[in-house]
Amino acid sequence: MRLLVVEDEARLATALQRGLQAEGFVVDVAGSGPEGLDLARHGGYDAMILDVMLPGLSGYRVVRQLRAEKHWLPVLMLSAKDGEYDQADGLDCGADDYLTKPFSYVVLLARLRALLRRGAPRRPVVLVAGDLSLDPARRRVTRDGAEVDLTAREYALLEYLLRRAGEVVSKTELLDHVWDASLRTAPNAVEVYVGYLRRKIGRDRLETIRGAGYRLVT
Repeated sequence: MRLLVVEDEARLATALQRGLQAEGFVVDVAGSGPEGLDLARHGGYDAMILDVMLPGLSGYRVVRQLRAEKHWLPVLMLSAKDGEYDQADGLDCGADDYLTKPFSYVVLLARLRALLRRGAPRRPVVLVAGDLSLDPARRRVTRDGAEVDLTAREYALLEYLLRRAGEVVSKTELLDHVWDASLRTAPNAVEVYVGYLRRKIGRDRLETIRGAGYRLVT
């Protein structure tokens, strides 16, 4: 198994390289964002350990660029930032896991092995249906190139429908996945938000299938 460690703190990078080599991995090290991005593109690695704060290009930008180029290399992101929003940013931009510094080497190794077991499934970063696109990393929706302004609930509804584009999705399924399951939400809430969404993305894009639910037209 070939691993890429992208870390500008030399002592930590060396320690990771030695430790992982002792576990039987072949390990290359990059000390900057641009170098890491170039190696990740062409090195044929099985996984990457990526620091957030890097010279030249941040870890966020590295993984975002890889996903935009449809490189699905599994990424374990490292950061001294331990806030929940920092972790959410790392995962939203395309990382597969996030570990805060200082970390346990045993935990890092366990998470790395979990990533390798899962492999690198193909995962489109930008969801597209016709002229409609949704970028989960940037939480940005466009229609025919023009940005569409959505509320948080409208965005969540559209994202779920885009992930099931062309399929019929029931009201019950939408309530389960888009609304808080712990709250009692009236079924007509789905109808209301479907109406809101139609006004913003076009009424012809979202079909009502009588007695079954809704379908986003591809």
